[in-house]
Amino acid sequence: MSRQRAIMNWSGGKDSALALYYSLQSGRWDVETLLTSVNDAYGRVSMHGVRIELMTAQADRLGIPLRLLRLAGNVSMEEYDAQMQMELLELTKQGCTHSIFGDIFLEDLRAYRETQLQRVNLSGEFPLWQRNTTELVHEFVDLGFRAVLVCVNEKQLNAEFIGRELDLDLLKDLPRTVDPCGENGEYHSFVYDGPTFSHPVSFTKGEVVHRTFTRSGGTDTHTSQTDVRWDTGFWYQDLLLNE
Repeated sequence: MSRQRAIMNWSGGKDSALALYYSLQSGRWDVETLLTSVNDAYGRVSMHGVRIELMTAQADRLGIPLRLLRLAGNVSMEEYDAQMQMELLELTKQGCTHSIFGDIFLEDLRAYRETQLQRVNLSGEFPLWQRNTTELVHEFVDLGFRAVLVCVNEKQLNAEFIGRELDLDLLKDLPRTVDPCGENGEYHSFVYDGPTFSHPVSFTKGEVVHRTFTRSGGTDTHTSQTDVRWDTGFWYQDLLLNE
């Protein structure tokens, strides 16, 4: 069976790392690039707050080129969609036919993604779709992946969770209202080692920062929510690359 050329939608977190792992294990795909949206004004991944140099280090360990969609601050969803469409059209010209996501169970988000992909003649692939999220966290740990929490929603988790290792002890400590994979945007993570990495990303934990956002409407493609209405704060763990 010939392999098809695919784009990996890459956040640097647990779900995208697992989706990439299963995609590579399947033997169905040549993953051409890791596509990541960044806030160009701050040089960080949108919502996750991870520095671009950490993402570049991940891509180096994975042996897959990183492609950045650079967004100028808090763009509207119309602007985001237009820029993403241009980026995807360029990748289809290079032969990509599929786009891989780490989404698990949000139907409206998957429908949004598939609608956007149809406009550029790409097909969506969702390796984690409808998987049990508790089982996914266990698989993540059992496979040897390692990650830290870099962003938590203060309405769901307190500041004590920021910077913690994503392990089974964390899973035990999560409130019952929090999805184990943070699929509703409760937390975001940064993966620094695993079976797909040639060697770990070495980093130092920097300062912990609190940020408050107010935003209404649209689709936030990083918190895995649609029709977003934020009026909340987030705790961020800054990470500094050691090399």
